[in-house]
Amino acid sequence: MEEGRLSATRETDRIALFVCAHGARPGRKPTSAERARPVVPGFILPGRVDRVILPCAGRLQPEHLLKAFESGCHVVAVVACEEGNCHHAEGSRRCTLRVGYVRSLLEKIGLGEGRLVLAHLPGSALEDLDVSEGRPAAGTHPDDLAARIEGIRKEILEALGNSPPNPLARPSSCAPAGGAPAEAPAPGGRAGHE
Repeated sequence: MEEGRLSATRETDRIALFVCAHGARPGRKPTSAERARPVVPGFILPGRVDRVILPCAGRLQPEHLLKAFESGCHVVAVVACEEGNCHHAEGSRRCTLRVGYVRSLLEKIGLGEGRLVLAHLPGSALEDLDVSEGRPAAGTHPDDLAARIEGIRKEILEALGNSPPNPLARPSSCAPAGGAPAEAPAPGGRAGHE
């Protein structure tokens, strides 16, 4: 992506980032006494980033993705677990199918399917199982994880650079207005801004 386009996106573009809470954390023994906070990687992205942490990417519905575009986001990214390592068995597969469906809708209405990015991180279901059975968790090497996170970041930036401005975005919806923008969590998730 050209540097001029990147510097222009820093102020005006908006990105919605839906992230599975189990995608990039090390294995841990599940307990009923304590619920650990999700470990979500920090994607360093330009502009306003509306980050929504999901208990599983499979909970994400097509209307959540479409609402993000309707509210003015230029790019929507979904970061799910790898299919073989999802805590909810079928969540990643369901997410992939739903993203494919929404991409086809975006293409039909003229927004372009390239605005919707689907990426995968390792997941932690198998590691949690190993830890709970007293075996050491294999996990993902931190350098490998950092490289994957950087790859996802580049993919999002490429989608941002290749997509024209969202025609649904109003000027007031793109620029942060006087401080922290409003947060709207998805069902079962938490919202935040990077």
